[in-house]
Amino acid sequence: MSIIFNNQTRVLVQGITGREGQARTRLMKESGVSVLAGVTPGRGGEEVLGIPVFDTVKEAAEAVGPLDISVVFVPAPLVKNAAMEAFAAGVKLAVLVPDRVPLYDVLAIARAARRTGARFTGPNTLGILSPGVGVLGMIGGSAESVSRWFRPGPVGVTSRSGGLTTSTAYYLNQAGIGLSTMVHVGGDSLVGLPHPEVVKLFQEDPQTRIIVLLGEIGGTQEEEVARLILSGKVTKPLVAYIGGKGAREGTQFSHAGAIIEGSRGTHAGKVALLREAGAVVVDEITGIPGAVQKILSKQEAYDG
Repeated sequence: MSIIFNNQTRVLVQGITGREGQARTRLMKESGVSVLAGVTPGRGGEEVLGIPVFDTVKEAAEAVGPLDISVVFVPAPLVKNAAMEAFAAGVKLAVLVPDRVPLYDVLAIARAARRTGARFTGPNTLGILSPGVGVLGMIGGSAESVSRWFRPGPVGVTSRSGGLTTSTAYYLNQAGIGLSTMVHVGGDSLVGLPHPEVVKLFQEDPQTRIIVLLGEIGGTQEEEVARLILSGKVTKPLVAYIGGKGAREGTQFSHAGAIIEGSRGTHAGKVALLREAGAVVVDEITGIPGAVQKILSKQEAYDG
């Protein structure tokens, strides 16, 4: 099952009239998501793909009923206000797609989320995909690609890299292995739903039998996942790949959140702690399907 949303989830798109908003709304709608309303200030009364557009989130909720999730496609300087407006209107999850959102704005979004009992993914995220349920954001590019390369199955994927997210889906699909949910947590230094929180959701999900973690240098998300395993809070098998092996101190690798500072966030440190916790850490992303298949075979032999 999807860990974040399902076929009954009611979705809003903020920035729906922009080029990106329109293209990704088409993807989400065609993938099976119930996009009920869009918001662009000053464009109320219009329609996009048959979806009504409103000037504010409050007006949208009053017109179509409660909205569960907002997917945000607005310029980075406007993301904070968009997210806070959504939370104030009762939206419980904001998917913040734009990158380059100022750090202090993300801190303000986090405070607003805590105050209203909401959550957010990103910023700088491709979104969330659950095969057979749909896409929130832009993973897959088109509904045709989603149906072709993302099949339902027992593997949950949490990733800090958009490129690795889609590549991993391709390699797993080639090996005949399906997915429960893929979450691109975002590439920035501060994100709303980091690896540890996603892993805990996978731990509670009955469909997910194996967790794949795609990490990077910088920050402590991967170490925190290892500690969850060591403490017994996560017991499902975990396969990990950590990018940035060749990076040195002060190097930024790929994303704003992937930078080594002293001994903090190093590739070696992350790999060592994950292996100590019992995770299978592969040296190349192409090694993920083989590692997953070995675990699945053992599980099937045990169940049989």
